[in-house]
Amino acid sequence: MSSIVLARTKQEMPLVGFGLWKVTKSSCKATVYKAIQEGYRLFDGAGDYGNEKEAGEGVRQAIDDGLVKREDLFITSKLWNTFHAKEHVKALATKQLGLWGLDYFDLFLVHFPIALKYVDPAERYPPEWFGADGKTVHLQDTPMQETWTAMEELVDAGLAKNIGISNCQGSIILDILRYARIKPQVLQIEHHPYLTQEALVALARELGIAITAYSSFGPQSYVELSMDRGDSLLKNVTVSTIADRYSKSSAQVLLRWATQRRIAVVPKSNDDDRLKENLDSESFDLSEDDIKAISSLNRNLRMNDPADIDVRMSIFA
Repeated sequence: MSSIVLARTKQEMPLVGFGLWKVTKSSCKATVYKAIQEGYRLFDGAGDYGNEKEAGEGVRQAIDDGLVKREDLFITSKLWNTFHAKEHVKALATKQLGLWGLDYFDLFLVHFPIALKYVDPAERYPPEWFGADGKTVHLQDTPMQETWTAMEELVDAGLAKNIGISNCQGSIILDILRYARIKPQVLQIEHHPYLTQEALVALARELGIAITAYSSFGPQSYVELSMDRGDSLLKNVTVSTIADRYSKSSAQVLLRWATQRRIAVVPKSNDDDRLKENLDSESFDLSEDDIKAISSLNRNLRMNDPADIDVRMSIFA
């Protein structure tokens, strides 16, 4: 399996991983175990997904059964918005490691460049976006510098091998680099042919920051949440025509469009055949013309925008 070598640690991050967003608690243990059986080694989780305990159980079973060793896996998790203050970052990372049953994360990301009012995990976990009334967003004045300094302490303590950021635009990245003692190693972004973010991708490359794409199938990733916008990428004529030419699925073409450009992907599937299909998406190469044709579908169409919840969280404005 192909991988990206991270700049600071030289650790290899697989190009194709398994995303844990929207994997239900009831199925998560079995899903993770099955994914490991099929060959997945990167698992992309987050405190906000609410399934870290179950994902960890799947990992532990796979290790106990001799399918893998801990060092064979690349486990990613993320710091939620309510824990940005310096006194909460390490405490929450430690809690999340406990849920996973791990000693360290291979990668720990700041989930969004948004600080929300602290919610005690004993009161509600994961806390999600809103306060106790389930309707109101409570912002908190915690600067990114404070959060990033606390993230660096996770590396010092051996709780995270690599740290990075997610859903950050260029201005935030450049600001972090002004004061970072340990630079972000990975930037995770929404990235698909309807949202190519070419300038941001170019900036990350220039800065030596690896990129992970989420929502690689665009609107399809949001159908079950009734948050999809625009036409299906999986049924797009350009994509499906290219897929037919290579005797591959549209999903494989969309993933290969990213990985061939050294952008990691973390698709999720509960279907065994698609699980294998997604992992096999590196078995062919697209032509440069095909890559350009797919990239030309860009509409700057973003699915995951916190501004839809509260205009004060317009991080992509």
